[in-house]
Amino acid sequence: MDAPPAVATREVVPRPVVRGAMGLPVVGMVGGGQLSRMTHQASIALGLSLRVLADATHDSAALVAQGVSVGEHTSLEDLRAFARGCEVVTFDHEHVPEGLLEALEADGVTIHPGSAALRHAQDKGVMRERLAALGIPVPAFTPVATVRDIEGFAQHVGWPLVLKAATGGYDGRGVWVVGSAAEAAEVVAAGVRLVAEELVPLQRELAAVVARSPYGQGAAWPVVETVQSDGICVEVVSPAPGLPEDLALQAQALALRLADELAVVGVLAVELFQTEAGLLVNELAMRPHNSAHWTIEGSRTSQFEQHLRAVLDYPFGDTTATAPWVVMANVLGGEDPDPDLDRRLHLLFGRDPALKVHLYGKQVRPGRKIGHVTALGPDLRDVRARARRGAGYLRDGHWPEVEQQ
Repeated sequence: MDAPPAVATREVVPRPVVRGAMGLPVVGMVGGGQLSRMTHQASIALGLSLRVLADATHDSAALVAQGVSVGEHTSLEDLRAFARGCEVVTFDHEHVPEGLLEALEADGVTIHPGSAALRHAQDKGVMRERLAALGIPVPAFTPVATVRDIEGFAQHVGWPLVLKAATGGYDGRGVWVVGSAAEAAEVVAAGVRLVAEELVPLQRELAAVVARSPYGQGAAWPVVETVQSDGICVEVVSPAPGLPEDLALQAQALALRLADELAVVGVLAVELFQTEAGLLVNELAMRPHNSAHWTIEGSRTSQFEQHLRAVLDYPFGDTTATAPWVVMANVLGGEDPDPDLDRRLHLLFGRDPALKVHLYGKQVRPGRKIGHVTALGPDLRDVRARARRGAGYLRDGHWPEVEQQ
């Protein structure tokens, strides 16, 4: 009797078991910014060891976390060395090149979210194409390479329109609103790969933040309103004021569906445009996100703790809000590069001891996010004014008069 034919098998690389204090897993986070810093803070209560791959010893997370490695997220050698000390690797930004992520996965490193999911947050063209194929509502768009391409698109959507860098943009960088072919030519001349989009007549911007585990468990926080200034988020209000319940549920369901369709593991932030016709997806972020910093005090489980639970496949925590209204105001750097933050904190806490302040340990530059202030309470007008005043005081050193809304 003939022997059965040999079946080619691929060697299965066992998942590394890397344990820290109390025998709990070591989680690695690539990137040493404020998201990594706040994830480290969440890890402490869970008894977890969070390792950080930072660009420099003065990065936000490197100033407070132990187990910091200094290296480049664009170096496969640095990434491999870092991953050897971690049971699972996650990210506080989306800038690790896809090829390096795939190489780590081929090494057997557990990465959450994986390279196939992350590419939708790394490349706006890929993201738009995939969402459109899924029937998810997005602004009209097309990849463009020349002024002629842009002029052709403008014939369909009109001027002005939006040009976006396909990769690498954030906080308003890599986004241009152009009103003519001449203005578009200046952007094209920079040699950046571009996606053109219609300029959407939006009513406001929203964010639906959810989490998904490898097991497929999902969790959602209330849909929030995000307020932008010069392309930078300056304020988040939870829940979004006046948002009809059916539209809020639609936004949460859309975000949970995307997390499942794209096989996201961890936190997924879906930035949305609210228009007269309904909701449109603007951007995706597969990591803890500025629009959910309010969850540290405003939810029974913060986005940072939930992200850790997700990447370790732990059951999720309760996302119930702790107050009827929560407002987070970002503290942006002012003109003074060396503000007396110790004195400002002292006086701010004296004025409003219920405010919660988070400073990131970052060098102050005009417009840079250096921290945030969170206020909670039963009255939206009061909560909003308190958060704005607190953030303004930390920025400028004087107590601003804020129009209540």
